[in-house]
Amino acid sequence: MKRVVLVRPTGPRNVGGVMRSVANFGPAELWVVKPERPSMLIHPDFEQMSHGVENVRERIRVVDSLDEALAECTFTIGFTARPRGERWRADWREFVDEVRPLANGAVERVGLVFGSEWNGLTDDELDRCQHAVRLPTADEHTSLNLAVAASVVLYTLFEGRGSKRHEGGARMLSVAEREFLKQHLIAVLAKQVARGPAAQRDVEASIERVFSRAPLESRDARAWHKLLRALGSEHAPADFDLKPNRKNERRDDALARHKKKREG
Repeated sequence: MKRVVLVRPTGPRNVGGVMRSVANFGPAELWVVKPERPSMLIHPDFEQMSHGVENVRERIRVVDSLDEALAECTFTIGFTARPRGERWRADWREFVDEVRPLANGAVERVGLVFGSEWNGLTDDELDRCQHAVRLPTADEHTSLNLAVAASVVLYTLFEGRGSKRHEGGARMLSVAEREFLKQHLIAVLAKQVARGPAAQRDVEASIERVFSRAPLESRDARAWHKLLRALGSEHAPADFDLKPNRKNERRDDALARHKKKREG
């Protein structure tokens, strides 16, 4: 599944144009993070550009943070036209074949993140994505209009009229679940097991490198959490100011009650 995320968009025409492309080259979701105009989805320009899309406003989710928009995603890509120092930006033409089967399957939820028309994605926003990607253009003009960029990406990922049905098996880890696993590993292995500040820094950096980008399944996370709990940990997402996925709330509530009972 594809999830298009527009961060701080300023133009209702662009949002409407992206919604039209989502309908053309879906199945896909459209999430909008902190739009500049609260009335963007009722603006005449939005209505003109999204004309013909059924239940258009009900199909767009508006949220206050990029973290919320990406929480359920398992694979995230930030699109940027600007150089980012030493950060590597993949050429979309060389990256798309890897992404296409993920975006059109039922196991992964691929987040496609686009920044504001004025300044794109900030470094902090791009850091929340697993991959930084550029859409190559001619030297005459090196950036694309927001709606055009999203349309190019959705078109190149489009395989047909429907998504592949999930046939069971392992589920890929969401961004929220991945973050909990990383914080849990750091809390135990870096802060409790590693000896000395230098070792702690090395272990924490290694966890960030390995677990930020590696493809991880739910069974991988379960195995690591079981190992950490065997070492005495009872951490839950709330201990790291993280919200649990809705599917895991009952399990985490039970864990918190058990922890409170033992401490009391």
